Formats: sequence, C-alpha cells, structure tokens
Amino acid sequence: MNWFLLIILALVVFMNRYILLEPNIPLRLPKWFQQSLQYSAPCLLTAIATPIVFMDEQGVFRSTLLNPYFIATVLTIGIAYTVRHTLATIILSLACFYALVFWSN
Repeated sequence: MNWFLLIILALVVFMNRYILLEPNIPLRLPKWFQQSLQYSAPCLLTAIATPIVFMDEQGVFRSTLLNPYFIATVLTIGIAYTVRHTLATIILSLACFYALVFWSN
C-alpha cells in the first residue's frame, strides 16, 4: 500500500466513526449498534496487522517460531495485559520488537 491509499482509508474510517458516534450530530442509533461500533477499531487493526506479522514483502509466509514479528506480537499482548497503560505498552513493545529485529540479523 502506498501513503495515498493509507490516508484515504484513514479518512474513510474517521468520517464513518465521526458521523456515527459524534453526539452533536442529530443521527440517533440504537444502543446495540453503538456498542457494536466499539469493536470496529480492534477488528480493523487486526486486519491490518495480520499480513504484516505473517507475511514478508514478497507475500511468502514467515516461519512463526523464529519470526521476530510474531514473537514481538506475543510479547506485546503480554505487556498490554500486565501493564494496562497504553503509552508504556507502546514504548515497551517497540523496544522489544527492535531488540528482536536487531538480534535476529
């Protein structure tokens, strides 16, 4: 994907969420629909991250046991579960990922 496509996708997602969730817009949605929209961000992030973790640039699947992307993903899940602070999770996860990539080369 190029940057133009990523920016367009981000704008589409933002506008959809803004129109549906902004309280000042007179559009009223049922409660069950509003609750289901809370799951859209994790689903979207999962759909974006899965090919990055399991496939290389040529579209070939990576080996999962020695894959630094996969190991960093598992570590990130563990860090997020134990730390429960978003900024600390991001910093620790990036540090783990870069350390894994550095030592695997």
